[in-house]
Amino acid sequence: MKRVIVACGSGVATSQTVASKVNRLLKERKVDAVVEAVDLKSVERYMDSSVAYITITKVTKEYPIPVINGIAFLTGVGMKQELEKLIDIINKAK
Repeated sequence: MKRVIVACGSGVATSQTVASKVNRLLKERKVDAVVEAVDLKSVERYMDSSVAYITITKVTKEYPIPVINGIAFLTGVGMKQELEKLIDIINKAK
């Protein structure tokens, strides 16, 4: 199963909320992936085993996997576009 990570500062509140919502949305669309919340300090160690990174914070560096705007899942603004982008990434991942 393909993994997507979500990170916020502590990996507890906001990232858990987004991970839960995205897991539900992917399940409704029958997309085979799991979304896990992690703390910002441990993001790097999940890069090799994940197909995408949903970020709640502003990203200032390059990552080896695609980065998705997590704020869209909190506010609903642009959520459909970010979800479609995520589904496309998951479907194209090996």
